[in-house]
Amino acid sequence: MDKDVLELKRMANRLRQDILTMLVPAKSGHPGGSLSAAEIVTVLYFREMRLRPQEPHWSERDRFVLSKGHAAPVLYAALAEKGYFPREELLGLRQTGRMLQGHPDMKKTPGVDMSTGSLGQGLSAANGMALAGKLDKKDYRVYVLLGDGEMAEGQVWEAAMASAHFKLDNLTAILDLNGLQIDGRTDEVMSSAPLPEKWRAFGWHVIEVDGHDVGALQRALAEARTTAGRPTILIAKTVKGKGVSFMENAVGWHGAAPNAEQGQQGLKELREEAVHLG
Repeated sequence: MDKDVLELKRMANRLRQDILTMLVPAKSGHPGGSLSAAEIVTVLYFREMRLRPQEPHWSERDRFVLSKGHAAPVLYAALAEKGYFPREELLGLRQTGRMLQGHPDMKKTPGVDMSTGSLGQGLSAANGMALAGKLDKKDYRVYVLLGDGEMAEGQVWEAAMASAHFKLDNLTAILDLNGLQIDGRTDEVMSSAPLPEKWRAFGWHVIEVDGHDVGALQRALAEARTTAGRPTILIAKTVKGKGVSFMENAVGWHGAAPNAEQGQQGLKELREEAVHLG
């Protein structure tokens, strides 16, 4: 296995372990959609994005918006691994007076570029950041992670029109297409198919990719960087709850934290995977 790919796989595994480690003491949170996005967030934070963890507000940094804000644990895990704050803070998830809220809060957590949680609003915020970069003649890029249940929000499509209208080629969206949302299967709750055709019709460059293939994600993001005159979206097929057998493709784990025993079982599986990765 390629050394770079192996390193990214190991990091995604660490993020998944961190997710379970913080959710058990919190006794609440959203494991399913956090676990599904581990490779996406890994590639963004450990290969793709230009960042300075010791200078969180560096004006030239790339920006990231977690539109599906309930998946905050995967973002917090990445920020801790990058050194934005001590790893011990992960154990304070969702606790009163601590910096890691249930949804990202840019005023409390170093490295969070946008407070999110109300679904459908992240792409609009990312548009503003990308347009500001154009107006200020800055070369930073903006990334936004969307959920597939979120595709039922009308504001997403209004924002998508604006992205194309303003030719925001410094903007890349990633859609975590795991097929499940809080009420069940997305195709049953409110089908948004066919997604690639819809995004193309809205003026976007579309790349379909395996959201757990770190090499494919890197190639897709490189293609996005060289796409001029329009924004790009990666439609990333993923598995909700990826990496923990009893959580995979199980809608009940959208917003339910594992208890101590379940957490230990999940960590056991992830640690076994880590041993396999070497």
